[in-house]
Amino acid sequence: MKIAQIAPLAESVPPKLYGGTERIVSYLTEALIDQGHDVTLFASGDSITRAELVPVTDMALRLNPHVRDPIPYHMMLLDAVRQRADEFDALHFHIDLVHMPMFQDIIGRCITTLHGRLDLPDLVPFYQTFPNHSLVSISDHQRLPMPPVNWAGTVYHGLPADLLPPKIACDDGYLAFLGRISPEKRPDRAIRIAARSGKPLKIAAKIDNVDKGYWEAEIAPLLSLYPNIDFIGEINETQKAEFLGGASALLFPIDWPEPFGLVMIEAMACATPVIAFRCGSVPEIIDHGVSGFIVDTEDQAVEAVSRLGELDRSAVRAAFDARFTADRMAAGYVSLYHALPGARTDAARLRRERGDEAELHLQVVG
Repeated sequence: MKIAQIAPLAESVPPKLYGGTERIVSYLTEALIDQGHDVTLFASGDSITRAELVPVTDMALRLNPHVRDPIPYHMMLLDAVRQRADEFDALHFHIDLVHMPMFQDIIGRCITTLHGRLDLPDLVPFYQTFPNHSLVSISDHQRLPMPPVNWAGTVYHGLPADLLPPKIACDDGYLAFLGRISPEKRPDRAIRIAARSGKPLKIAAKIDNVDKGYWEAEIAPLLSLYPNIDFIGEINETQKAEFLGGASALLFPIDWPEPFGLVMIEAMACATPVIAFRCGSVPEIIDHGVSGFIVDTEDQAVEAVSRLGELDRSAVRAAFDARFTADRMAAGYVSLYHALPGARTDAARLRRERGDEAELHLQVVG
């Protein structure tokens, strides 16, 4: 198929540092190319891809100090996609909802993955106005707050199988927290759990401007209080394997309806178990007692740290391989592209060119 992938402009594809949605767009784009599809990526100009890149901006908006308002640039993105829309068998949007009014007339070839939280009251009237767009959730739990809409399916995120090598043999090391410093991510819980467990904690996280007050008032004082905490700051993709692979466990102490939680499968790829609070997608991602422990309280999390020796790290990696590779993610999306009511497909030609007449075995959850 000839497929358009439309990415947010806040980060490059893949992002230089933090950026979950753009990272998934990158993994999906490259996996689709590996599976024989013709992909065009609409993204910032500093993106790196084997697809045809349509550079809407010179660089990612978050890294550009001159950008104050992202909306004009996303309008430019929509115009660029609209001008070339007739070229594509399917158009896959990763920019939430801003495109929907402009693409009503070709809705049959469009699909939108919703990457963020959906429990916001302002979203209800919008999706009641635009109920017919084909939507993809990244977990079943993510769907719960939504009014009746056209769910095409749930496709879990995936990573390239060779991106993060597993570290099966791991000494009794530190606990890890990876992501973003914010109230809903609850780094304060991670600090207390580590302190009560008597284990060191390494925190690799970004601090957005909006969360600087929370950092200064709530988290920085805890770092002074507990000497076994090492705040590393934001790390890049190449640093993740060592950071996660060297940990006894990833702490995922969230306090919000997490739509997916990419860091959980990043840890699993490294064969590192996850201790996660029962919120949002967590019960769909973590197999309790196999790839980690699901807890409801800090007391349970401290107990889970003491039980990490019960888990087989090779089984943690096997859980990742079974469910969360980029190839499985791409196969799931391809099946949804084919199911679009207006999709055009040249899949038979692609199979002939590859000399492969066998049908793809596609896994879609939902």
